[in-house]
Amino acid sequence: MNPGAVSAVVLAVLLLPWTAQAKQADRNQPMDIDAGRTEGTLDDRSPTVMSNGVIITQGTLHIVSDRAELHLRNGDIDRAVLTGGPVQMRQEMDDGSPMSARAQRVDYNLASDVITLTGDARIEQPRGTMAGQRIVYNMATGQVESGGGGDNGRVRMRINPRSAQEGG
Repeated sequence: MNPGAVSAVVLAVLLLPWTAQAKQADRNQPMDIDAGRTEGTLDDRSPTVMSNGVIITQGTLHIVSDRAELHLRNGDIDRAVLTGGPVQMRQEMDDGSPMSARAQRVDYNLASDVITLTGDARIEQPRGTMAGQRIVYNMATGQVESGGGGDNGRVRMRINPRSAQEGG
């Protein structure tokens, strides 16, 4: 096999853990938000800021943060910027597998279903983990991009063998 073909196979294997997609039905569920304090308006003029232990749930998506800044467009939440703690997230994927993530800051664009995690960012799925200072995760397609920041700008990945996740 030529070196180019070997590289393509290795790249395909490395990307396999990240192809699971977020539960599509979650987007059609109501979003429930619980916080100790809220300040702002419930319209498009300015963001609503929630603090003192924010908990957001939407279907199987569950997010916990110290602070959330919610941006609305046409009366619907369009974007949520979550900080502190670190921010902890978990969600069930369409294939039933769990996904969990954490970072110091999470910018969740609901319109595009893209989450940008920054500051000691980490995503865990049964097939493996990815960690770096910045991870961009498209929940609709499963596409992940990572890099930059600490550890000399390195991205760390662990890919578990299929036998380990199947319990054998």
